[in-house]
Amino acid sequence: MSESSSARRPLPVRAIAPLYLAGFTTAFGAHGLAAALGTQTDDVGLTLLAFGALLALYDLAEVILKPVFGALSDRIGVKPVIVGGLLAFAIVSLLGAVLTAPAMLAVARLGQGAAASAFSPASSSAVARVAGPAAAGRSFGRYGAWKSLGYAIGPLLGAGLLVLGGLQALFIALAVLATGATVWAAVAVPNLPVLPRQRSTVADLARELAVPSFLVPTAVLAASTAALGVAVGFLPLLGTTLGLGTAASMGVVTVLALASTAVQPLVGRLRDDGRIDTRRWAPAGLVAVAVGVLLVAAAPHPVTIYAAALLVGLGIGVATPLAFAHLAATTPPERMGRTMGTAELGREIGDAGGPLLVGAVAVAASLPVALGVLAAVTAGTAAVSATALRPAPAADPTVEGASQPQT
Repeated sequence: MSESSSARRPLPVRAIAPLYLAGFTTAFGAHGLAAALGTQTDDVGLTLLAFGALLALYDLAEVILKPVFGALSDRIGVKPVIVGGLLAFAIVSLLGAVLTAPAMLAVARLGQGAAASAFSPASSSAVARVAGPAAAGRSFGRYGAWKSLGYAIGPLLGAGLLVLGGLQALFIALAVLATGATVWAAVAVPNLPVLPRQRSTVADLARELAVPSFLVPTAVLAASTAALGVAVGFLPLLGTTLGLGTAASMGVVTVLALASTAVQPLVGRLRDDGRIDTRRWAPAGLVAVAVGVLLVAAAPHPVTIYAAALLVGLGIGVATPLAFAHLAATTPPERMGRTMGTAELGREIGDAGGPLLVGAVAVAASLPVALGVLAAVTAGTAAVSATALRPAPAADPTVEGASQPQT
């Protein structure tokens, strides 16, 4: 059964393209700056404890604020939240470039996380509403590709900027990137109308979040992001221990990024054409991730590290756009922001929880055992999603995605 209508309408690329840049900005800001700070702890006077706390501030802000700003975008409109969040990100990044004391770095890092918490879920909501259910796969395929690219190559770009000009260069680059995204979004993103909503209680929210149409795709997103976080951090580390040079070890991340970035738009288009569906193919993506992780756990070798990166990248590239498109197709437009904000919270939990799980098990046992545990968790999530997920209703191109945006 197709999840989308056979009727195709043109994808409004001009309106959505600034949101792709916004997705790249938040991912690059999270991972690029984290990697750079890790090499500069002595220069800026950070202890390991302070360094850990500084890294956690970005994620802490996102975990707390993403659902809040997602709901706010339903109340006041997605465009003000997107533009305001990007502008705030640019300002606090510039602050980090000018004031480099540890306390001010903490303020900048917290501010970046708070700003990203605003424009990230609002951007996901805007992608869903502008594209509409019938084009959700293509839109989220491209959006996810740019976001995955930011997650995966952020450390590489951060390292390059660090060599060129230190932390100041990295903060300035983030400020320029966010400023460009702000201007582009202000000009190109349509003013989507605020839709009437029914008043809801905490109990209503709990029921909405417990339904399989939300819970299962969010679990898929959390599992895929957990694997991404582990792969970006631990595969280069494993490569180094196996005798690969720095360039070859970091090349693993490049393979993962290219695989994920290349496959997501294709998967989204196939979903919109009705040739694949979320129920079968999102679990298949997670299985590919689990196989890749298990491969390198069972037989650590330079060849298997690259094979694992390829499988993980392809698996993430299949699962991510399908999960987001399913959420977009099953969520009423009037609460799209709240749903996307809470789903993004699931991704943040996976992003933080995956490396923590692997690190904790590696300390207690070994890294191969830890990777095996991650593979088992990922495969378990795939099994649950294959049995619990139901097809999304057929998309009606006459409804929003929606109503026509106001310009």
